[in-house]
Amino acid sequence: FLASDEASYITGQTHLVDGGMAL
Repeated sequence: FLASDEASYITGQTHLVDGGMAL
């Protein structure tokens, strides 16, 4: 993910959006 800090709590959503919609 772009931001490790954000990925820390957004890790759940990161898997769903696959770093696409998260942008």
